[in-house]
Amino acid sequence: MTERYLFILFDDESTWVDATQAEWDAMMAAHDRFSRAIKAAGAIDHGGEALQPTTTATTVRTGPEPVVTDGPFVETKEAFGGYYVIECDGLDAALALAKQAPSQVVEVRPVLDVGT
Repeated sequence: MTERYLFILFDDESTWVDATQAEWDAMMAAHDRFSRAIKAAGAIDHGGEALQPTTTATTVRTGPEPVVTDGPFVETKEAFGGYYVIECDGLDAALALAKQAPSQVVEVRPVLDVGT
């Protein structure tokens, strides 16, 4: 039985923000190769997205009196920069794929099946 996993990609934002066109093209090619590696491993790539820099983030703290602030929830050198959702044959397969991801840090999280 296959399971879905979220790969949360964390990188030093300066890698993306300060990239030359050639560096940007190389990073995009690396992500294209990674997507092909997912498929070559027999897994399903349900897609993903790259995110704008944390300087564009807005944080909403909910509650009786919600508070809206500019910026991310936390400040860190490695920022959440994008994600993939994949479907594969269990955690071992997911970890093997995550090791190939073009990112400095990859957090692998099982996706909860809520029966929809």
